[in-house]
Amino acid sequence: MNSPAELLEIAKYVERRARELGADEVAAGVSRSVQTTLVRRDGKIEQASEATSRGLVFSVLVDGKYSSHSTSDLRPAAIESFLKQGVDATRFLEEDRDHALADGKLCGRGATEEALDQYDPAYAKRTADERARDVEALEVEVRRLEPPGVLSVATHVGDGVTDVARAMSNGFADTARDAWFVAGAEITLKDGERRPEASAFYASRYLSDLPSTAAVAEDAVARAKERIGSGPVESGTYTLVLANRAASRLLGMLAAPLSGAALHQNRSCLQGKLGEKIGSDVFTLIDDPFAPRGLGSRAWDGDGLVAKAFPVVKDGVLENYYIGTYYSRKLNVAVTTGGRSNWVVPPGKVPWETVVKGTPRAIYVDGFLGGNSNPVTGDFSFGIRGLLYENGVPTRSLSEMNVSGNVLEVFHKLVACGTDVWPFSGVQSPTLVFDGIQFSGT
Repeated sequence: MNSPAELLEIAKYVERRARELGADEVAAGVSRSVQTTLVRRDGKIEQASEATSRGLVFSVLVDGKYSSHSTSDLRPAAIESFLKQGVDATRFLEEDRDHALADGKLCGRGATEEALDQYDPAYAKRTADERARDVEALEVEVRRLEPPGVLSVATHVGDGVTDVARAMSNGFADTARDAWFVAGAEITLKDGERRPEASAFYASRYLSDLPSTAAVAEDAVARAKERIGSGPVESGTYTLVLANRAASRLLGMLAAPLSGAALHQNRSCLQGKLGEKIGSDVFTLIDDPFAPRGLGSRAWDGDGLVAKAFPVVKDGVLENYYIGTYYSRKLNVAVTTGGRSNWVVPPGKVPWETVVKGTPRAIYVDGFLGGNSNPVTGDFSFGIRGLLYENGVPTRSLSEMNVSGNVLEVFHKLVACGTDVWPFSGVQSPTLVFDGIQFSGT
């Protein structure tokens, strides 16, 4: 087993040895991860697996020419050959000096390990018997609740740990460790000729932060019951109530057009929108790498830059793009970071149920089925499942419907944020209420 200190020694060796072989700049990353998964279906263990993976990634700049290489073979002799071949091959490439490392003064830690709180000591004590007990208890609880017309029940538990070490020739060197836990259930039902499915999954950094077995089972069964008798309603414009657990799909449409790569390639519908309104005054989106136990929390980013919290959108105004070291040079703009951490939408002051209480017809979307979005045009169309609300009361289950629109328009229609932030995701959002959204059905 490689400890974080051992991984860091390998990374430092790779950085030092690559420079000895002729590299002008080097960034080396070494990782080790363990993932355990247990799935129980209809009274029997369907899957029990534990996978351990190790990897080395190193990038070099040789005479202004850049390349990146990866391997899973960490034997010393294999690393030596791997480094030599990588450095030698780089000399045959085209020059691209924009790949130079960031200034070492900009690299380091934005928060301590204690503040980020990414590793649960309970992980090291978790046993196979405990996982088997938990996955069985979850199935027993789902079965006890007797969802109507159930054909199959599958319950899941899983956990893992990842250690990462980085060493760069600009002086940056550090390690990071995180653990994670998941629990969930999938239910397949018989509804006439249809076979609707429903699921409920939760993820957290700490085992104790997962909902109880009873809560997970109740959520899965409730979602399954909502699928019975589902179908479309007439096409039209409705109030959209986007469930907190599903908000990441709509918010995620912003990720690609916000990236430095999309901006450099002129493939972003948000090109030239910095400082402009892209949403209503209600819409604020924060990148927060410091959320304790957050699934996207980190001390430094992929370039080794000190992690910083910043607004992506504030009161509807686009405040920042995602610009890493490379694209900051290509675009001649300031660095922010090359990739997102936790996305946080601040909660409102009024529950969403209160907001829609007087709305004649609203569609509550708690999941998406397929669909696509175009980062160049901003157009999107997703299949949905959810509930029809009439005057604040759920009246029927919905399926076989699509929601469509454009990312440049949809966030202008955001009228309220609920109070119920979803903590089991790297996108921590409350339920969102949009006015005047187009749905297609019958």
